[in-house]
Amino acid sequence: MTEDLIRQLLVDIGEDPTREGLLKTPARVAESLRFLTQGYDQDPKTIIGDAIFTEECNHMVIVRDIEVFSLCEHHMLPFWGRCHIGYIPRGRVFGVSKLARLVDCYARRLQLQERLTQQIARIIKDSIDAEGVGVILEARHLCMMMRGVQKQNSRMVTSAMLGSFHHSEATRNEFLQLVKQDAV
Repeated sequence: MTEDLIRQLLVDIGEDPTREGLLKTPARVAESLRFLTQGYDQDPKTIIGDAIFTEECNHMVIVRDIEVFSLCEHHMLPFWGRCHIGYIPRGRVFGVSKLARLVDCYARRLQLQERLTQQIARIIKDSIDAEGVGVILEARHLCMMMRGVQKQNSRMVTSAMLGSFHHSEATRNEFLQLVKQDAV
């Protein structure tokens, strides 16, 4: 059915889906959309699984520069960028790769960057009852660059600060400073 819809879309925009270069396009686009939206078939709790470990750590943990690729729900055009996550555990920490997998789980859905940022922060906070969580997501949106206002150098930055990252200016500032430091 998806391929039929894509074939009809090609006709609607004035193309000939029987043209040699477009013969396999409906199947390719359908496969691409399944991949780009696979987050709908993923359960964040299953992704985390048993990769939460008891550790008497109450200091800030940060993972920076996690690549993000998503589709804007308004135009179904890509947006991409980097996600920075910080959290203060209360005796339980994540296996580090799970944070990147959680970002992908939520990003592989039709999204708004604002919602994506909040979803990532909330699952981290709730999964380990973290004292605080900070998530910053900076992205470029093709809907801003390729159509509409056509602003090539625009970037959108969103943040979600929960718990001590929200209530404590010192905690929030430490996170912001560590995120913008140059890598080692």
